[in-house]
Amino acid sequence: MPALPSCLIEPIWEQVAALLPERRDRHPLGCHRPRIGDRMVFELLVNVLVFGSGYRRHADRRCSATTLRRRRDEWIAAGVMGRLEGAAREGYDRLIGLELSDVAVDGCLTKAPCGGEVSGPNPTDRGKLGIKRSTLVDADGLPLGVVSAPANRHDSPLLAPTLDLLKNLGPLPETICVHLDAGYDSGITRTLLAERGLQGAIAHKGLPAPIQATKRWPVERTHAWHNNFYKLARCTERRQIVADFYIAFANTIVLVRRLLRRAWILYRWDTRPSRRP
Repeated sequence: MPALPSCLIEPIWEQVAALLPERRDRHPLGCHRPRIGDRMVFELLVNVLVFGSGYRRHADRRCSATTLRRRRDEWIAAGVMGRLEGAAREGYDRLIGLELSDVAVDGCLTKAPCGGEVSGPNPTDRGKLGIKRSTLVDADGLPLGVVSAPANRHDSPLLAPTLDLLKNLGPLPETICVHLDAGYDSGITRTLLAERGLQGAIAHKGLPAPIQATKRWPVERTHAWHNNFYKLARCTERRQIVADFYIAFANTIVLVRRLLRRAWILYRWDTRPSRRP
């Protein structure tokens, strides 16, 4: 059973193939082992992201774990996944439209049992190593960007670099309201928002604030979407650039899935799924 349906795999792979750098065979005799196809590596990396198991679990006679890691690092060096995420977000904005008048920011704590550059003691998990993802979403929960940090970092210092991701989205509405939970309830946060010309809807500490009564709930749903990828829910990568690679990969899949779901009602195309994805 495939990790993802073909209606998701095919459009993402077509864009990946267009972004991969051109490679020339420079061996003078042409007698080395043939290079493993990029399509096979792509599908195996999808399995790694979805199931979260080690590379050796997915390697076989066709493609070794070493090849998976080496090709992953080649794509990281070429910036393939970052550009892929940007292309998916741009396509969604062009066909459906991002709702940027209301955005939400929140942090999510997950496990990092192998430690690494971006891990730290998780205060909610008996001090075990973990990672925090500070996520920015639009009003419909579409991921606009993620900042990774150790689990012991407070949400408030991560707000500034997370809001800076808005600069990558092109023209913005005149008025943007940022919805935050009580962890951001401080004068520093309000000053930060005012300096950027943003409005804030911040829950107050000590007062009950049902998430259903606010516009902050989409970011919680996005955390659930991310944690469905077990590579993010239990990150075993020790380097931050690799962890960010898989976060961008997950964002791309979420964006394409939401795009297909919304476009299924509005548009018709040759490869349109027979039912709504």
